[in-house]
Amino acid sequence: MKKQEKIIAMFNEISPSYDKANRILSFGVDISWRQKACKKVLRCFTDNSSLKILDVACGTGDMIEIWQECAKEQNKKIAKIQGIDPSEGMLEVAKSKFKDVDFIQSLATELPQKNNEIDILSISYGIRNVVQRKEALDEFARVLKKDGILLVLEFTKRQKGGIIALLRDFYLKHILPLIGGYISKNKEAYKYLPNSIDGFLSKDEFIKELEKAGFDMMFFESFSFGVSSMFVARKV
Repeated sequence: MKKQEKIIAMFNEISPSYDKANRILSFGVDISWRQKACKKVLRCFTDNSSLKILDVACGTGDMIEIWQECAKEQNKKIAKIQGIDPSEGMLEVAKSKFKDVDFIQSLATELPQKNNEIDILSISYGIRNVVQRKEALDEFARVLKKDGILLVLEFTKRQKGGIIALLRDFYLKHILPLIGGYISKNKEAYKYLPNSIDGFLSKDEFIKELEKAGFDMMFFESFSFGVSSMFVARKV
C-alpha cells in the first residue's frame, strides 16, 4: 500500500472517534484557531459578492461549520460551500452533520472544480498529510479565482529549545498518543501526528512553496506558542 493510501486508511479507521479526540487533545483551543483564521480571511472581502468556499481535507466538517458561523457574523453571503476529503469514513461523519453542504470524496491533487471557480480555499491541518504537496498547491491555484485567497492552518516544524518547546514536545510525543490511542483504539494513528509534524516544513520553507505555486503571502500568524500556524495567501 502506498504512503498516501495508508494515511487515508488510517483516517478511515479513526473517523468515528475523531471529533471527540480532537476536542479532548486540543482542549478545544483548535476551535479558536479556526475562528481567528476564518474571520481574518472574510474581512479581506469588502464587497457584497456571494462567496464560493472550498474546504480541502475537510474531515468531519469542523472548518465548514466555522466558515458558516463567521460569515453570518460578518454579514457575508456564501453562495456555495463544498468539502473535499479522500477519506470515506470522515465524509460519512461530515454528511451526518450537514444538510446544505456538498461533500465530495477526492484527493487534494485531483480537485473536481473548474478553473478560476473558487473565492476561498481552506485546508486546516491537512496539507502535511498530502504526499504530493506541490501538485496539490498547483491544484489550489488552478481552482481559485485571480485574487482568490488560500488559507492554510497547519502544525509546522517546531523550534527547539526553551521550556515551552520542551513541554509541547513531551505532550505531543508521549501524552497525545496515549489519550488519542485510548479514545480511538488506534495508538499508531496518534503516534503519526507528532511524526508528521517533524517531517513537515518550517514556516519559511512552506512560504517558499506557496510562492512557487503562484501565491503572494498576505498574513502569517502563530498560535499558542507556535503550536499552530496560519498562512493566508492571495492567488496572483
